[in-house]
Amino acid sequence: MPELESLQVFQSLNRSPHARLEACAELGDGLSAAVWSNHHDAQDYQAPSHHTLSCYIGGGTGTFRRDQPGTKGGPDKLCILPAEHQSAWVINGEIRLAHVYFSPEQFALGCITLLDREPRELQLRESTFLEDARQARRFHQLVGLNWHEPGERLLTSSLAHEMLSHTLLSQVGAREGLRLKGGLAAHQRRLLVEYIDHHLEDPISLGQLAAMCALSEYHFARMFRQSFGVPPHQYLLARRLARAQSLLRGSALPMGEVALMCGFSSASHFNQRFRQAMGATPGEYRQAFYA
Repeated sequence: MPELESLQVFQSLNRSPHARLEACAELGDGLSAAVWSNHHDAQDYQAPSHHTLSCYIGGGTGTFRRDQPGTKGGPDKLCILPAEHQSAWVINGEIRLAHVYFSPEQFALGCITLLDREPRELQLRESTFLEDARQARRFHQLVGLNWHEPGERLLTSSLAHEMLSHTLLSQVGAREGLRLKGGLAAHQRRLLVEYIDHHLEDPISLGQLAAMCALSEYHFARMFRQSFGVPPHQYLLARRLARAQSLLRGSALPMGEVALMCGFSSASHFNQRFRQAMGATPGEYRQAFYA
């Protein structure tokens, strides 16, 4: 995901003389968060390249979309702003809101791992002023944490992942009138997913996967990304990390053994990759579940 300051929704608020940034952080794995205060403002979002989940932490009763002036916001109201959407907002009075930003790649991985669906078939539905008490509680819990405290980093990233998973499971729908072109056939996708999940501990080359589909490495890589929304190496890393999380939660295996079972050449390499994705070391992750 791009640097936080390059995200269009973040940029738009950051440029406003009426909005104040209270906190922000990149949480890893294509997820970022920010808390804003704003008053008497107007905001336009024009086709951002990222998705945004929003929750009104306080105020917002004078906030509305220009195309829906009769519908107002309020505390705990939620908005889902997909990538490429367009919206214009009027903020009357005071508002405090939290944002979680996530990349199209993270959306694609969620479609695959949570929904077992091809990402191209699905879209995030734009929604305004939803009421969802469980999701609002997650936002309030997230806002109450110190995002730059290493001891809380695992919880902050876990909460952001929970928000994304909840959104995918409850809000994602099929694209209307979509004609899929290119990409891998359904039986090829199933074959690849099964093979990768059964060989996470093994070295896997692009040539191996391409040969399973009788394609050149060049064409396979392009078609894989068309079908899965992420390149093969990123998909493989995500599956390896998912297995690692499961083993860390459900076993007392030594770190070196967990690393080898998940396809990492050494405990130090495993530690580096895991920390980059989760914002915590494997040891800290395990300790959080056994504390």
